[in-house]
Amino acid sequence: MTTDGIWSYAPESAHAEGLDLSGFTVTASDGVIGHVDRQADHFGMRHLVVDTGVWIFGRSVLVPVGVVTGVDAENATITVACTRAEVKAAPRFHTDSETMDPAYLSGVGDYYRRLPPRETTTA
Repeated sequence: MTTDGIWSYAPESAHAEGLDLSGFTVTASDGVIGHVDRQADHFGMRHLVVDTGVWIFGRSVLVPVGVVTGVDAENATITVACTRAEVKAAPRFHTDSETMDPAYLSGVGDYYRRLPPRETTTA
């Protein structure tokens, strides 16, 4: 189990434990990324699988919850501390078996950890 901050919601994100985020709209600093397909916690690495719709040719992306800066349950929106291009450039997500692979998840965490810090805002 990891205690790495990239895999944990920031206290200021307003995330409520137990809240089902499925269907929530995910917004980057420069526009909508897509909708949460599901949330998962494998090996203590909590993340969201986000369906991008047609934006990235219908592919899904994996987003560690540590980049979530705001959760607005009333409006079903999530804000993340990255741009659409940064999400698009993240390690490619192919299959659900990858979410069970600690090496793949570590690579995703390393990618998001290296992104430049952004000002924290809430959804």
